[in-house]
Amino acid sequence: MNFALFLLILLVVTGGGWAIEAAFLRKGRPVTAKQPWWVEYSISFFPVILIVFLLRSFLVEPFKIPSSSMVPTLLVGDFILVNKYTYAIRLPVANRKLIAVGSPERGDVMVFRFPEDPSLDYIKRVVGIPGDRIEYRNKRLSLNGAAVPLRQVDDYLSKERMQFSRRYVETLNGVEHEILLDEDAPASMMPGRAFPFAGNCNYNTNGLACTVPPGHYFMMGDNRDNSSDSRVWGFVPDDNIVGKAFFIWLNLNELGRFGSFR
Repeated sequence: MNFALFLLILLVVTGGGWAIEAAFLRKGRPVTAKQPWWVEYSISFFPVILIVFLLRSFLVEPFKIPSSSMVPTLLVGDFILVNKYTYAIRLPVANRKLIAVGSPERGDVMVFRFPEDPSLDYIKRVVGIPGDRIEYRNKRLSLNGAAVPLRQVDDYLSKERMQFSRRYVETLNGVEHEILLDEDAPASMMPGRAFPFAGNCNYNTNGLACTVPPGHYFMMGDNRDNSSDSRVWGFVPDDNIVGKAFFIWLNLNELGRFGSFR
C-alpha cells in the first residue's frame, strides 16, 4: 500500500475516534470512568499523525536511494529529503496540482512517479524541459544544438563493483554536477517498449535525439551507463512530479554523508 494512503487512513481513523469522543462519548460518560482503549489511542496518536501527514504532504518527504543510477551524486543507501513545494502544492495521495509555484529546471535532481508504474518513486536529474531538443550521441550530451560543457576529472572507484569509471563534471543551466561514463558500455540505449510521444525521438547505434513535448521532462541518471531513464522509458509528465531532492541526512554505510547537493 502507498505510504501516503496508509497515513491518510490512519489520520481518518484516529481523527474519527477523537471526534466521536469529543462530540458524544465524553458527555455521557461518568467523570471517573476510564476512556475505551481505542479512544485513548486515537486521542494520543491523532495529533502526531496529523503533523507527520501535513509535513510529508506539503513540506518535505524522506526518500531512500535504492540504486546506483545517480552515483556519484547520490549513493545507494542515502536517505535524502525532497522539497514538496518547490514546483507546486499538490493534493495529497492523488498528487494533483492545486497551486503552481515553479517549474523544474535543467540540472535539478527530481523525484517523480515512474511513468510505467506510478506506485514506484524514481529519482533522476532533469536534463530537458518542455520544448528542448536533446541529443545524446556517443555519450556526449547536446541541448538545443549546443554541446553541454564537460570536463574530465579523476576516475571514480565503485566500492560495490570494485571498478573504475571515467568521471566528468557536466554543467547544466549553470549547475555543475559529476557524471560517470563507462567507456566499454555501448553508446545507445534502446527503449524497452513504446512510450507516449515516442515519435519525438530518433534512435540509432550512436545514441538518440528527442524533442521534449509540452508538460513533460527528459530525465537521466548521473551514472549514465548504469541508469534506466528517459532514454529507455520516455518522458516524465508534470502530473508525476513529487518534488526536488536537496539534502542528504543519513547513510548507514557512510555516516559522514550529510548536507545539501546539486
